[in-house]
Amino acid sequence: MDLLATTSAVAVSSYALLSTIYKSAQALYAQPTNPSSLQTDLGQAGVVLPSVDVIVPCFNEDPNTLSECLASIASQDYAGKLRVIVVDDGSANRDLVGPVHKIYASDPRFRIILMAKNVGKRKAQIAAIRSSSGDLVLNVDSDTILAIDVVTKLVSKMQDPDVGAAMGQLIASNRNETWLTKLIDMEYWLACNEERAAQARFGAVMCCCGPCAMYRRSALALLLDQYETQFFRGKPSDFGEDRHLTILMLKAGFRTEYVPDAIAATVVPDSLGPYLRQQLRWARSTFRDTFLALRLLPELDRYLTLDVVGQNLGPLLLALSSLAALAQFVIDGSVAWWTVLTIAAMTMVRCSVAAFRARDMRFLGFSLHTPINIFLLLPLKAYALCTLSNSDWLSRKVAVQSTGEKKAVIPHATAGTSSARSGVSATVTRKSGLSHGPSGLAATESVCGRDRSSAYK
Repeated sequence: MDLLATTSAVAVSSYALLSTIYKSAQALYAQPTNPSSLQTDLGQAGVVLPSVDVIVPCFNEDPNTLSECLASIASQDYAGKLRVIVVDDGSANRDLVGPVHKIYASDPRFRIILMAKNVGKRKAQIAAIRSSSGDLVLNVDSDTILAIDVVTKLVSKMQDPDVGAAMGQLIASNRNETWLTKLIDMEYWLACNEERAAQARFGAVMCCCGPCAMYRRSALALLLDQYETQFFRGKPSDFGEDRHLTILMLKAGFRTEYVPDAIAATVVPDSLGPYLRQQLRWARSTFRDTFLALRLLPELDRYLTLDVVGQNLGPLLLALSSLAALAQFVIDGSVAWWTVLTIAAMTMVRCSVAAFRARDMRFLGFSLHTPINIFLLLPLKAYALCTLSNSDWLSRKVAVQSTGEKKAVIPHATAGTSSARSGVSATVTRKSGLSHGPSGLAATESVCGRDRSSAYK
C-alpha cells in the first residue's frame, strides 16, 4: 500500500510541476502581440488581392446546416475574387440537400461537384483543390458558419509569403444546447487562445483545424501527393487530414499561424456518445502525427518541445497518479488525499486563469472537465494508442426520412458576424429569383476509396 501511495504522490507531484511550467510558458506566449507590418490593410488602394477558393466537402449533412454554411460564405466581405466549390461526397440524403445545391448553383461564384460515390473527406477535398486555381484555398466544414470578415482576416495573415497555412478561432454554434456543448465551447476557446496562440508566437501551429483553415496554393502544390498518399502501418489514413497537412507544411519550411479575430462557429456533439467517438478519432490522429512531428522539434523553438512534452507526458502522469490512487482506494478503502487535493488545486487555478483571461466567469465551470478527462478521456486515449491502425470515422449516420416527406429547407442569403464571446449569428433572408442563370452543378467520376456510412464530423 505504501508503494501505491508513493507512486500516486510522486506521479501527481510531477504532473503538477510539469503542468505549472508548461501552462505558465503557454500563458506567457499566448498573450496578443502587435500586428505584423506585413498584415496590410487589404482595403487600401494599390493592394493586389489574391484570389481565394473556398472548399466545402460535405457528406450526409443536414440541409439547413449546409444552407447556413454556404450563406455565410456567400456573404463574405472580401474585395478580391472569391470562388466556392461544394463537394458532395456521395451523400445518401442527396434528395434532401438537392434544393440547397440548386440555390447556390445559380450563383456564378459557386460550383457544385457531385461525387459518384463516397470516397472520404480527404479525397473529396483533394478533388476540389485540383479542379480549382485560386492563390489561396480555404477549407470550411459543411456545418460551420463564418463571420463576415473571416476571409479578409485570414488573407491578411497570408500576405506573408512564409506562411503556408492559417486557422481562425473556433466556437461552438450550438453551445447553449446542453451542458456538454457549453463545456466543449470552453474547450475550444482554451485550445485556440492558449495552445494555438502560444504556438503561433513561433509560427508553428501544430494543427490548423479543419472547420476553418486557409492554405497557400503554391505550398499545397508541393505537398498534395504526400497528403493524398498518407499511410499508417500499411493502411491509408482516412482521418486527421487537418493535422497531417499542417505537419507537412511545417516540414516543408512554411509557417503556420492562428488568427484569433477570424471567428468560425461550428456544430459540436451535444451528448457523450458522439463526443467520445469524436475524441477517439482525434486521439488516434494526434498520436499518429505526433510521431511525425517529433522529427521537426530540433528545427523549432524549444517551447514547441515543451508543448509536445506537456501535452503527452502530462496526461500520462495524471493517469498514473489517478490509477494508483484508485487502486489504493479499492484495496484498502483509503483515500489518496494528496493526489485528490493536488488535482483539485490545479483544476481551480487553471479555470480561474482562463476566467480572468477570457473575462468570463463561466470558465470556472470548466472544472467539470477534470473528472471527464480522468475517468473517460484518459482511458479512451489509452485505447486509441492500442488501436492506432483503426481508421473508422465512428461518427453520426445520416438521418434519412422513411415517410417520404422531405425536410423543408429555408434558403439563406446572408450571414453576419459577432465577437468570440457572443458567437457568430446569422441574419437570414429568403433568396429570390433562383431559377434564373446557368447551372453550376457538375458531376465527376469517383476516385478510388472506401465506402462509409458515417458523416465527416
